[in-house]
Amino acid sequence: MTDAPQPAATARPDALGRLVPVPGRLTLGVELPLDNDWSREGTRRARADGRPSGVPDLSRHRELAALADRLGFTALWMRDVPLWDPGFGDAGQVYDPFPYLGYLAAATERILLGTAAVALPLRHPLHIAKMAATVDRLSGGRLLLGIASGDRPVEYPAFGLDHAGRGQAVRDAVHVLREAWADAGQGDPHRLLVLPAPAQRTVPLLMAGHGRQTPEWLAEHVDGHFTYHRPPAEMRPVADHWHALCGPGRPRPLLTTMLVDLADDPDASAQPFRFGARLGRHALVDYLKGLEKTRVAHVALNFRKSRRPVDDVLTEIAEHVLPEFPGPGPV
Repeated sequence: MTDAPQPAATARPDALGRLVPVPGRLTLGVELPLDNDWSREGTRRARADGRPSGVPDLSRHRELAALADRLGFTALWMRDVPLWDPGFGDAGQVYDPFPYLGYLAAATERILLGTAAVALPLRHPLHIAKMAATVDRLSGGRLLLGIASGDRPVEYPAFGLDHAGRGQAVRDAVHVLREAWADAGQGDPHRLLVLPAPAQRTVPLLMAGHGRQTPEWLAEHVDGHFTYHRPPAEMRPVADHWHALCGPGRPRPLLTTMLVDLADDPDASAQPFRFGARLGRHALVDYLKGLEKTRVAHVALNFRKSRRPVDDVLTEIAEHVLPEFPGPGPV
């Protein structure tokens, strides 16, 4: 197979099209929380603040989200952690994603707002449909709804739900979401409706992981797929399989995340670690170009292991890395 990106037809006229404005090219987003709490300095600071491990510092969250928007990153991603399990040790961005999405819609102007991902079986799908459509309206059509089955088995009995049945719950919920948004757009006065209708024709659905579904089901029923981070050589067979399932003329972008510890030395070579690497900005460009050649469409950069202040890293990447990739550009 050639290393050249294989273009799809055209970009979609919705948030997913803004996420991938040039088919075959990679765009860059950032993953919340914008804190380096997994670094040595971040751990020290958390102890001094009295924060447990895995609970980030949110004192500058609005300022840093607005900075990412002004600098021209394409998307801002957040997770859904309904219950914090000290044994699991990661509270995500702490805030519930839906009110937080509304808050960030008012704090930003252009950056797409995405979940990666909402634990779909732990919420009623009609509530999700209404909350997602509300955020989409308030943000001017900037929402990307990442969904998943949930990665913490301990949450299911706490909610009185069957962990073993989560796969069917995901399938049922996807059907309810699609139907609710379609019905709202038609505005039939003789039917129960979930209002408002989304600003987009429908809110794009992206599956994070497999959600207890077959790859074939995902390719048929969702608009894109978030997969675990892998270096380019390991990502290629994953991406090839995904795009083969989707088939020509039915683009379904493949997305991933990447933990980045950006070195002070711009020429520092890549030192891989689990789900990312420590590297200089030149090596970061090369690394991302390698992922682009596998037809990964978007990478959400995560700075929780960064040894440097997050705002410094955002600014350096915006100045020297973002120009290599299509996106909205700085405000």
